[in-house]
Amino acid sequence: MTTPQLSQHQRRILQSVVELANDETPLVSGSDIADRLDRNPGTIRNQIQSLSALKLVEGVPGPRGGYKPTAAAYRTLDSEGLDDPADVPVAQNDQAVRDVNVEKIDFVTVHSPTQCRAEVTVRGSVRHFSQGEHVTLGPTPSTDLQVSGTVEAVEPTSGTITLDVGRMTTSTEPMAAD
Repeated sequence: MTTPQLSQHQRRILQSVVELANDETPLVSGSDIADRLDRNPGTIRNQIQSLSALKLVEGVPGPRGGYKPTAAAYRTLDSEGLDDPADVPVAQNDQAVRDVNVEKIDFVTVHSPTQCRAEVTVRGSVRHFSQGEHVTLGPTPSTDLQVSGTVEAVEPTSGTITLDVGRMTTSTEPMAAD
């Protein structure tokens, strides 16, 4: 999935929606955003429409309505800060795969007592992966998470590999206090 390119103004509005939305106030009004950015509410509404078209915000109509950020909004803002993302390596049948780097790991069947499936999105081509091959991902930079399993499916157009996860490990060092 590609990250939408936002103008500086759109980015500031999206950041404001994310910062203003919370558990107590999940919906943010256009006037709150306009006040925060010292802008005209009409200008904010126009930009919110473009952010809504990009599926970065959802509008909730009504007298108590407003705008709320979507999961894509958080991903977009998080990825913009990564000018040089860390490498998360991939190994295929115990051999390092060059020019392929893990972008995202979604665990989709963790509730199953007998199977754990992961959808892995990578940067680079997945065309050389085949069903039945053993793949190892990681370690990830912040948690040393390493995931290994068997390829169940490959989707070249989206750059995803579906894995039947056989094992997950992480660093054995104790977590630091926050």
